[in-house]
Amino acid sequence: MKKFVVILIVGMQLVIFNSTANAKTINEADTELCDTLKYALINSLRKPIDEAISEIYKDDKEAPGSLTWASYDTEILKIKQLYGIGGNYEITLKVYPYYGAHMSYGIDEVVVDTWGTLISYRHLKTYP
Repeated sequence: MKKFVVILIVGMQLVIFNSTANAKTINEADTELCDTLKYALINSLRKPIDEAISEIYKDDKEAPGSLTWASYDTEILKIKQLYGIGGNYEITLKVYPYYGAHMSYGIDEVVVDTWGTLISYRHLKTYP
């Protein structure tokens, strides 16, 4: 009986004095957390996206040599989970290459995975 009372008292103390610790994400950016995560993801995929843009416009005689793209102007069209939660993801992006002072040159669709591999790309439009 004594053992039961001691266990009961200890159990009640653990329940009563249990304080929950809620973690709060610290966002030190000028955007909302959702946008910040989006831009961080897109920027982490910069190398395969640059590779796709280079491949798409390599044979275009009219394309300026200084084509680049901006993460804030890139759209995430689809995220496909490949191997379960926390595994690899396939991300489809719509990229708007530009030159100079943001003179739009085209629209492209680029598919990459979260391991930084370029899966495919497709040119959608070239601006005159």
